[in-house]
Amino acid sequence: MASHSDTLVVFFGATAGANGGKLGSDEREIILLVWQIVDLHEKKVGKLHKCFVKPDTLELTDQCKEETGLTLEDIVDAEPLDKVLEQIQQSVSSEVKCLGRSSYTLLVNGPHVIRQALHPEASKKNLVLPECFFSFVDLRKEFLKCCPNASSVPKLTLSSMLDYVGLPAVSEQMIGVREANSMVQLTLCILDEPYNHKFCCAETVNSKFDSGTCSKTESVDSETVIRARGLPWQSSDQDIARFFKGLNIAKGGVALCLNAQGRRNGEALVRFINAEHRDLALERHKHHMGSRYIEVYKATGEEFLKIAGGTSNEVAQFLSKENQVIIRMRGLPFTATTQEVLSFLGPESPVTDGAEGLLFVKYPDGRPTGDAFVLFSCEEYAQNALKKHKQILGKRYIELFRSTAAEVQQVLNRYMSTPLISTLPPSPIVPLPVLSTPPFLPTASSTRDCVRLRGLPYTAGIEDILEFMGDHTVDIKTHGVHMVLNQQGRPSGDAFIQMKSPDKAFLVAQKCHKKTMKDRYVEVFQCSTEEMSIVLMGGTLNRSGLSPPPCKLPCLSPPTAYAAFPTSPAILSEAALYQPPLLAAPRGPQTAVHSPAHALAYYPPQPHLYMNMNMNYTAYYPSPPVSPSTVGYFAAPPGAMAAAVAAQAHPVAAPAHPAAASSVLPQPGALVRMQGLPYNTGVKDILSFFQGYQPELGGVH
Repeated sequence: MASHSDTLVVFFGATAGANGGKLGSDEREIILLVWQIVDLHEKKVGKLHKCFVKPDTLELTDQCKEETGLTLEDIVDAEPLDKVLEQIQQSVSSEVKCLGRSSYTLLVNGPHVIRQALHPEASKKNLVLPECFFSFVDLRKEFLKCCPNASSVPKLTLSSMLDYVGLPAVSEQMIGVREANSMVQLTLCILDEPYNHKFCCAETVNSKFDSGTCSKTESVDSETVIRARGLPWQSSDQDIARFFKGLNIAKGGVALCLNAQGRRNGEALVRFINAEHRDLALERHKHHMGSRYIEVYKATGEEFLKIAGGTSNEVAQFLSKENQVIIRMRGLPFTATTQEVLSFLGPESPVTDGAEGLLFVKYPDGRPTGDAFVLFSCEEYAQNALKKHKQILGKRYIELFRSTAAEVQQVLNRYMSTPLISTLPPSPIVPLPVLSTPPFLPTASSTRDCVRLRGLPYTAGIEDILEFMGDHTVDIKTHGVHMVLNQQGRPSGDAFIQMKSPDKAFLVAQKCHKKTMKDRYVEVFQCSTEEMSIVLMGGTLNRSGLSPPPCKLPCLSPPTAYAAFPTSPAILSEAALYQPPLLAAPRGPQTAVHSPAHALAYYPPQPHLYMNMNMNYTAYYPSPPVSPSTVGYFAAPPGAMAAAVAAQAHPVAAPAHPAAASSVLPQPGALVRMQGLPYNTGVKDILSFFQGYQPELGGVH
């Protein structure tokens, strides 16, 4: 540190591309280094040294040739960077020793040569930099301490600082020598009267990235956060820290983003220690990580906390052990125990603190998700564990890859907050009428007063849709925003909006079609609630027209009749066969009504009973300004007409008493959903699993 240094080493560098304030912004290699010693006690100056550096790519930009006056002949016979840095360390150490001093600190005019050029290049070339290059003093900041009024100078350059203190500009024309001489003059000036400045505070460059946790209650300055996009999916937090080598990332400041399926989406949020480092990070926009260029944009503290913040005490305790390597395991059998996982990893990759270093990810009801995180005390153990990638545990292959503390928080937050079908309270197993209408369910109509949004970002919420529609939000019906979810209860990228009139729907479709939401264009189609119902049952809707679902409901296996309900003899339209999904709201038992003509039964949706495995699900949201309190998902029941057709095809006598119907569970014709099947499961395996039962012919999908 400068506070303990006897000498300063004035240090200057130039690259084969942009220089000055843009040094390092184009990833060009260093071609020139200049240094000179200043004795702080005696206020004496040592010999000036100038050394050319041979880059791996022998090419100079026109801008470099113009600014530096250098040619390829000057650098073609020079030493590579690692040799030059070794010479600098030996030369400086020898000269400092001759002066009778014991320590030194680099003095630079701005941080670019150290943070944006030297450290990134050394990282890419896998060079180990000497310790002296991990701390430095910025002359401009020290100058402002002596001359605070100089901050009014529009651009603080060497020439403007010399002019401010009344020193003549250096007449030397040679690049590097001119800058070094100017820095030496300024240093001697502020050391002398009337300033008597003390160089007491040196900046440091972190040698490694420290992982850690972040609480959702923590305050994060938005001026310190960036979003990196285009990362290789297997990138770890250490890889990202290496990309930003030379800049200081806050502890636990790398948060890898996950998509709706829990997999990395190639983005990360990075939090730096201050705004200066964030601004330098933005200059690395479209720099390369391997063969891929990485985009770097500004982000907010709120976005960072949304990804990296956590509140779970279990996660905080798991991540409380510092300097650990985190590995994520995915695809574990749901029955896997701690001991089985430890045995799978083997003695060559011991887990930190045994069972305490293993964290299983579970749903809110305690069911395992097949994910787990493991802590290892060193890189060697982690590498041994990664060699187990795609090896078999039980009957399933296991994926292993590097992870981060922020990813642990994000995965736990996602699974613990996602409403799932299997976690909903079971409905009472009693006959219910088919056409029960839940709250906010739109009545089927041919009036084209709705619009369909297609291609929404999976992260889009109600607020994003309202912002997307702009002034047209005033024309949305109360409770008229319907987000469509897939079979896993995740966003499908579709939404339906009920407008106050067909004219309003037409206007929205014209004005908002292919507008952009979060870097994605969204298609907007006008439709009716009948068409909406068909789409929710698997049909398609675009500007070319409407296509029905590939498989109509009467072709499915409807539930066999065990209770009687009245059915309407009226002939319904084809669209009416495809009723929209119902809201997952508790419904009270209904009294069964017998009919001698038709005996029909409707079995309420259960966690493992679905009428159509290809249909979508819809989450209904109230219109603004009300916010939804609960969101649930149930499979849509078939329409009354579908059940009537099925009953006509398979007439069954009604039971004598309603109790007989309620005591009978789903019979042949109902669909059973199986979760957690191994990826290599075949039809024969499923039939073997149901040995003793009689699945319908062709009934395994």
